[in-house]
Amino acid sequence: MTDYGEEQRNELEALESIYPDSFTVLSENPPSFTITVTSEAGENDETVQTTLKFTYSEKYPDEAPLYEIFSQENLEDNDVSDILKLLALQAEENLGMVMIFSLVTAVQEKLNEIVDQIKTRREEEKKQKEKEAEEAEKQLFHGTPVTIENFLNWKAKFDAELLEIKKKRMKEEEQAGKNKLSGKQLFETDHNLDTSDIQFLEDAGNNVEVDESLFQEMDDLELEDDEDDPDYNPADPGSDSTD
Repeated sequence: MTDYGEEQRNELEALESIYPDSFTVLSENPPSFTITVTSEAGENDETVQTTLKFTYSEKYPDEAPLYEIFSQENLEDNDVSDILKLLALQAEENLGMVMIFSLVTAVQEKLNEIVDQIKTRREEEKKQKEKEAEEAEKQLFHGTPVTIENFLNWKAKFDAELLEIKKKRMKEEEQAGKNKLSGKQLFETDHNLDTSDIQFLEDAGNNVEVDESLFQEMDDLELEDDEDDPDYNPADPGSDSTD
């Protein structure tokens, strides 16, 4: 008859010595514990990590242990799902034998694969971005190829926009014409317009300033008076006092 308790105790002692820094006992009845598994460092020293929780069933190892992802770092949902599927497969293959070390080793290898996949995924993303940038640059220089279809679509849109602009302009001109008053309407509206010119002249007349100094030297000027010339004939424009 199999002594399940003894097999479980022996495995716990072995696990504690194999994983001294990552093995933690959670309870003794039923035996429950965690083991933290970390991948090897990737290209940029990034790692992925998961803490596996195991609980022995009563008839372990003839029955599979209970297991779950207790915690994780840098794993995506699909990665977690893949790890759980892997644990189920390994548990099925190792029934009848103590299996925790085998399960943890399989997860360790899976984490290393995930780190490699992260590197590959980043390289693919980089190539994709470079390709998109190249395509965008080509599009910038070459533009969109003109086809009959896209030209007709552009023409229809352009004509519609032009029509809207014309309608708006006509509406504005019509509105401006309604608001513009004729000369008669202006006089009827503002009665001050009929006296504004007179008022302007009166205001200007009252404010005219004369510079008297301009006339002070008039007496000093020697001006000849044609009437004093005995030969002056006002009827004869050609007459000259010097003749």
